[in-house]
Amino acid sequence: MLKDKKIGFIGGGNMAEAIIKGLLTGGVPSCNITAAEPIEQRKSYLSDHYGIGTTCNNSDAVLFGDIVILAVKPQTCLEALRTLEKKDTKGKLFISIMAGVPTKTIEAELSESVRVIRVMPNTPALVLEAASAISTGANATQDDLSLALEIFKLLGTADSVQEKLLDAVTGLSGSGPAYVFTFIEALSDAGVKNGLPRDVATRLAAQTVYGSAKMVLETGEHAAQLKEKVTSPGGTTIAGMHVLEKEGFRGIVMTAVDAATSRSTELGKE
Repeated sequence: MLKDKKIGFIGGGNMAEAIIKGLLTGGVPSCNITAAEPIEQRKSYLSDHYGIGTTCNNSDAVLFGDIVILAVKPQTCLEALRTLEKKDTKGKLFISIMAGVPTKTIEAELSESVRVIRVMPNTPALVLEAASAISTGANATQDDLSLALEIFKLLGTADSVQEKLLDAVTGLSGSGPAYVFTFIEALSDAGVKNGLPRDVATRLAAQTVYGSAKMVLETGEHAAQLKEKVTSPGGTTIAGMHVLEKEGFRGIVMTAVDAATSRSTELGKE
């Protein structure tokens, strides 16, 4: 059971904090969590705010945890992994949220037999509404995958995919919040242009996106079917939809996802 596992974090940034918050919300006791964080102010914040253990030594977090969550920036991945003794990693499950870092890279640095899970969450994890995708390394078991899914479902939704699809996940849900924020900003701007106060326009825009997303998730209906329910003959919505279609709205979104996916692939190679 997850509640019985000890969990060590290497890195104590925003995404690590989101996972810690989810774990605590899910009933994992704070005494079962330790985070390795080099910045003293951040280390004190995590300890004071969440009651977890903290350390400045990565090896301490590995020795502490049955599960070790790798939550450092991809650029410092190798530096962080090389601070660990291979003998200390035996029997541990490593869960990486480092974007673009393949499981084989982690396996090569730690040991050929190490169990690795790779996860691509997104920034709504900070409010426990993440969309996460999870893939397994060469040695990870079905039980390891189930445990990772259990952890990340505490932060929102989580799905298992093949690792080769994680670049597409990065392009869609990893970068997706930025597209959605831009859409909300544009809706708000349009409301202001037509006379609405900014705070009202932003609230209406954000709630519209939130409520619409909730309808997709909770009804199980295809987005196109839900769109048809809003679009009455000769009405206001179809007039607006005509402009979106004419200006290539869907094509632009798809091209943006393609570009982000390609960039994720390039970063993985680098």
